[in-house]
Amino acid sequence: MEPTITAIDATLGATITDVDLADLDEATWNRVEEAFHEYALLVFPGQDLTDDAQVGFAGRFGDFELLRPDSDAKAVSISNQKPDGSVFKPEEHRYQTLRGNEGWHTDSSYMPLAAKASVLSAQVVPPAGGETEWADMRAAYDALDKDRKGRIDDLSAYHSLYQSQAKIGHIVETGAGYGYHTKGAPLRPLVKTHPVTGRKSLFIGRHAYRIPGLDDAEAQELSGDLLAFACQPPRTYAHDWRPGDAILWDNRCVLHRARPYDYRQARIMRHTRIAGDPASELATTGRDERASGFAPSASNR
Repeated sequence: MEPTITAIDATLGATITDVDLADLDEATWNRVEEAFHEYALLVFPGQDLTDDAQVGFAGRFGDFELLRPDSDAKAVSISNQKPDGSVFKPEEHRYQTLRGNEGWHTDSSYMPLAAKASVLSAQVVPPAGGETEWADMRAAYDALDKDRKGRIDDLSAYHSLYQSQAKIGHIVETGAGYGYHTKGAPLRPLVKTHPVTGRKSLFIGRHAYRIPGLDDAEAQELSGDLLAFACQPPRTYAHDWRPGDAILWDNRCVLHRARPYDYRQARIMRHTRIAGDPASELATTGRDERASGFAPSASNR
């Protein structure tokens, strides 16, 4: 059976039904991959994927990014619930990390190698809230006027998870864990050219914190203005999760954020992340740049 692809009422996204992600033949996989490049966000309702099935589907897109330094697991739980069934408290590190996810971001922009794609599936959802929202950075760039494009076309920003968490009052010792300045802050152009489609998009989000050539106040104002402009309808889509839903998105041109919910209620999601191609997603870090004077290459634009 041919998959049914229905565009979402936004500049990004499509819902795909009549497909089993755990058992894709080559023709169906090719159609899914084409839709991924066209829509940048694909919603697969009611898939009920197992860990192995989600890993198998996500692995078609490339190598995995391992999200836990002490584990080689390719699928990880994103949850506010502990193994004993209790939930994390506001003063705990994991709680603060989850709240940080409520800011617009793209996965792993703070790592030397940014992510290509992510797959998120729902296992347990709260009775209200807890949606995930995405924003189309291709359409956002297209909507900028000529003067704004001219101002940002040659600018870059450092990205840091330490800095973005610090903005919400969550201070983590640098070098203490995944993404917290373990290898320096990557420098990434504000305007990125997609390595497959060739479309330009904004590459911004909460992890961007310093722009060479601008003072910090000016950089923060510019970043905030771009983010506020970009993440508006019709460039956004919010998904009201049901257990079993799975969603795939392209981190190279899409931002996302979690929406608030009652954190006394359980929310359990399964996440897999695909590493970017070093030819297009590898960036110099602040530490590297100080040592070598390296500037971001055209392949990263």
